[in-house]
Amino acid sequence: MKFVTYIKNSKESVGIVIEEKVILVNEVLNVIGENNVSSMTELIEKTNENIIEKIETAIKNHNFNYDLLNSVKILAPIPNPKRNIFCLGKNYVDHVKEIKSTKISDTGIPDFPIYFTKVASPAIGIGESIKFSYDVTSQVDYEVELAIIIGKEGINISHDSAEDYIFGYTIVNDVSARDLQGNHIQWFKGKSLDTFCPMGPYIIHKNEIPFPVELNIKCSINGELRQNSNTKNLIFDIPYIISDLSKGLTLKPGDIICSGTPSGVGLGFKPPKALKNGDVVECYIENIGELVNEVIVV
Repeated sequence: MKFVTYIKNSKESVGIVIEEKVILVNEVLNVIGENNVSSMTELIEKTNENIIEKIETAIKNHNFNYDLLNSVKILAPIPNPKRNIFCLGKNYVDHVKEIKSTKISDTGIPDFPIYFTKVASPAIGIGESIKFSYDVTSQVDYEVELAIIIGKEGINISHDSAEDYIFGYTIVNDVSARDLQGNHIQWFKGKSLDTFCPMGPYIIHKNEIPFPVELNIKCSINGELRQNSNTKNLIFDIPYIISDLSKGLTLKPGDIICSGTPSGVGLGFKPPKALKNGDVVECYIENIGELVNEVIVV
């Protein structure tokens, strides 16, 4: 099942995408006797496998009103996350190798996950613009990443039960100001500028993605394929990430974990290929969709 946050007639709603149609999730919840929700995070907080099954059955057995997808504005699926986004650095070997000679990282393959967080207030959706000023940064880069959406609260989660705590998956472009990363000798500032978190277009419920998660992941700039890998190449896989991150740290419904990016980022080229005004960034992950955003230098 594909869940989407969208705007119609100036009203923000949560919907279920069926082919090129979107059904208002509250209409389905009404049919199955559940209370309405006002946001994607609220839906995630209240949803369990039983409710998902009831939603699927209701969609099969009822003729719901719908809107065409191209008639509504699609937002990031979680436009305003309650907490910073959890991110992993250097989680594909080929990416480690391509940035080994830069000032933002050491040269080694990590023995433990490298965690940092990223502000997304708000995250931007498909079709919205990545904006920055050369007064702030001149080395803006792209990073396509599989993002894990946590579905229920948990701490000290075991490796074997990690999937039980997942709601679904989406795409995040971890846009990064490389000069700020280097200047500040940490990654938070350079990852957290306004509009630097494109997300979406949908959250795909975990029932649609076989476990372990092995999905093709790509990023193109102006039609030129730059990143091309598969999530099976993660150094630290999804169960490891959830189990390790949750040690002594409570994960909550709606938390977003970005699992890292493969090689092909602009920084890895010689000379580096920074994003410039008018560039179109296309992030794709198999079974999830495509996230497209244009760059605007202001």
